[in-house]
Amino acid sequence: MNTLTFMILWCILFVLCWPLALLALLLWPIVWLISLPLKLIGISVSAVFALLKAALFLPARLLGWKDNRAHNGTN
Repeated sequence: MNTLTFMILWCILFVLCWPLALLALLLWPIVWLISLPLKLIGISVSAVFALLKAALFLPARLLGWKDNRAHNGTN
């Protein structure tokens, strides 16, 4: 969600229910701190999958197989 949309939604919430908007504003840093370890776990898991993919495709790459999608820029 981009910043402008978030700000507009927060302003609407502030007009409709200002205590809830202020509570959300105060709790947002705590939620962000709690989600940091989950983001680090996600980065680590994706790195492990990339390593496994590289290890599994290494024999094919050594034998000369080339991924045409990598040259075309598509996934």
